[in-house]
Amino acid sequence: MNTITQILENNRAWAQNIQKESPDFFTQLSKQQTPEILWIGCADSRVPPNQIVNLGPGELFVHRNIANMVVHSDLNCLSVMQYAIEVLKVKHVVVCGHYGCGGVKASQDKQDHGLIDNWLRHIQDVSRIHAAELETFDDSDKKLARLCELNVIEQVTNVCQSPIVQQAWKSGAELSVHGLIYSLQNGVLHDLNVTHSSPESLEK
Repeated sequence: MNTITQILENNRAWAQNIQKESPDFFTQLSKQQTPEILWIGCADSRVPPNQIVNLGPGELFVHRNIANMVVHSDLNCLSVMQYAIEVLKVKHVVVCGHYGCGGVKASQDKQDHGLIDNWLRHIQDVSRIHAAELETFDDSDKKLARLCELNVIEQVTNVCQSPIVQQAWKSGAELSVHGLIYSLQNGVLHDLNVTHSSPESLEK
């Protein structure tokens, strides 16, 4: 059996199970989406957003890329943010990274990775900004773990500084931006305590 055939069979089995449990599920789901959370996460296959927070279809609006980056020139990410905030009126934006992130690790190994090196330079900027702190780590695994955390914190700031979020706050929208990090070892999310709900919060 080839991969696509397996995917289609898995999908049909999933859809049938859902309909057995809740016959009106897809009818209701197709009418509208009203998620309260925009999730910006890593594309890593081991970190599936809906599963790790136990939410169903329609409850998360999701954008994923290598190392959960929010880059001010990335029109893909910015378009997702604009739609989520201005059209769907989400109340929370979550930036979620994870320990052991391959993108973060690759940004530090001084090897040639081809095209993706352009993307990884943004993580190298995070490393450079926090060089003094990172140099205090003798253990490479702990240093990488801290860089994964710092990367999330920097991306939270990038979200908050975007014109989309700034305009939402200016117009009085109820919107909070959070930074979380996920452990592959035990499946637990950790709050990095970098929540911002206003320009004043960000300045502090």
